[in-house]
Amino acid sequence: MARSGKGPTKQSTLRVIGGQWRGRKLSFTPAEGLRPTPDRVRETLFNWLAPVTNGARCLDLFAGSGALGLEALSRGASSCDFVDTSNAALRQIGHHLQTLQVGTVARCHAMPALTFLQSARGPYDIVFADPPFSMGLAAAVCSLLDSPGLVAEEGLLYVESAAGDPAPKVSGQWRLHRDKVAGEVAYRLFQHQSESAATT
Repeated sequence: MARSGKGPTKQSTLRVIGGQWRGRKLSFTPAEGLRPTPDRVRETLFNWLAPVTNGARCLDLFAGSGALGLEALSRGASSCDFVDTSNAALRQIGHHLQTLQVGTVARCHAMPALTFLQSARGPYDIVFADPPFSMGLAAAVCSLLDSPGLVAEEGLLYVESAAGDPAPKVSGQWRLHRDKVAGEVAYRLFQHQSESAATT
């Protein structure tokens, strides 16, 4: 995730863990509030997602460095929408997409995640949500994702939160599929259900 604000100008690097760009290092400028998903968390997450990533239509909310969406594309996702309020972060993601020659299957959207979801056109197979901690945004994202047609049946939602925060509240359309804690980060993978399945 990324937020606006003045930060150090020294470049940091993001390493793609698996797929066609495995080991590729991509640079990004650190900024206040930028908290890329740690390598070990991404590795665990994409082990969970391995059966469904290839060909998936993805959405990376609060994209920041773009670590999650880029990893998904490396592993065969068919497309990804990157959403963030930081123009600087999105410019860097756009540069990476051009360098990796996948600009035709990925798009960057400079707007708040909740605004994007109000007019988004699905269905998405995998949604990544790594919002600023302790602001209640995860619950708001989960609520908007209940909109008909936004997430595919059996689609997956990944949510990061602070380890000490309560789990985000989700409707009966979602069931917890996997969860884990690594240091100060709790991460959860929810699976979307049809309305009939959710009510049985």
